[in-house]
Amino acid sequence: MYRIGDFSKMSKTTIKALRYYDEVDLLKPEYVDDFTGYRFYSTDQLVKLHYIQALRQISLSIDEIKLIMAGNNPRDILEKRKRELTAEISRGTEQLSRIEFILSKQGEKNIMNYQATIKELPECIVYSKTMKVPNYDAYFELIPAIGKTVSERYPDLKCVVPEYCFIVYLDNEYKEKDIHVEFCEAVDKMMEDFEDIIFKRIEAVTAVSVMHKGSYAGLSEAYAYVFKWIDENGYLVVNSPRENYIDGIWNKENEEDWLTELQVPIVKINERV
Repeated sequence: MYRIGDFSKMSKTTIKALRYYDEVDLLKPEYVDDFTGYRFYSTDQLVKLHYIQALRQISLSIDEIKLIMAGNNPRDILEKRKRELTAEISRGTEQLSRIEFILSKQGEKNIMNYQATIKELPECIVYSKTMKVPNYDAYFELIPAIGKTVSERYPDLKCVVPEYCFIVYLDNEYKEKDIHVEFCEAVDKMMEDFEDIIFKRIEAVTAVSVMHKGSYAGLSEAYAYVFKWIDENGYLVVNSPRENYIDGIWNKENEEDWLTELQVPIVKINERV
């Protein structure tokens, strides 16, 4: 039998840890002197403690270790921990990929202008209109007109807060004229369709987001950046990009203050079914 100090040295475990294992009923001393309160441990307990240490080193909780030490089959607990570690490795690999991308772009002009983040776009109800616009400047007249038409038909309909309006590009290529788009505005409730205005529910989606500040003429650089980021970080585009207009001509006098968010729905390549 060994006093706790000697057992601590033999097992390379702190006295504090041994006392804690005693308190939580994970490893109780073989014998406690009633008069002195000294804890004594046996050599057989070295094997048990070694197993506990092995399980602690793979970050199992005390409760999980107690279940295993009580004779329960450890397979389910270890499989759960394996899944957690696999997810941690995946997150770490993804973060390393993003770091490498940023480092590789050091010195390039757009590294200071653009950064990519992954976000979850929540489910929303929108009214939408699909149309072909002659050019990008046409938005300044067409989009306010759509809002006016809807508000006249449904005066009690409210936009969500914060407002979320965006354009989805339906062409499979970049175009500067005769552009096929869908304009969407998120609202608080579903209504009946009318004329060419459609109400629908858009499902939640994971997207890569890039912020562009300035004239819409510069959006091509933002698109080039985001698609290169997607390609080099192991993602696939799964739906049409969205342009979310946060600040624009309606609230900012100078176009250099306009703020547009590119949102491109994606999926990790190894997660695609």
